[in-house]
Amino acid sequence: MEERKIVAEVSVVPLGTGSASVSEYVAACIDAVSRRKNISYRLNPMGTVLEGPLEEIMEAVKEMHEVPFSKGAMRVVTTLKIDDRRDKPLTMQGKLDRVKKIKPDVKI
Repeated sequence: MEERKIVAEVSVVPLGTGSASVSEYVAACIDAVSRRKNISYRLNPMGTVLEGPLEEIMEAVKEMHEVPFSKGAMRVVTTLKIDDRRDKPLTMQGKLDRVKKIKPDVKI
């Protein structure tokens, strides 16, 4: 039986970097999560959506949270939202497909 997956969205914001730009930190966080074979991810303009087993997502988020510190940030604010559905399988694509079925002209 396949391990139950969750969908989560994480946003890692470094503070005290001397620059308003965060793209270098985002890229490094994506490097950290992309090495995990049991986690799928999609970057969006305001965060990263992750899909995978809860324990592995939590480990990945911890690693992503540490990335800005390793690059010199003095403070990091990480926000995590978890969608854990137990009545049926949950995927990023399934969530999008359901909305698209209801509203075919939605931009995804």
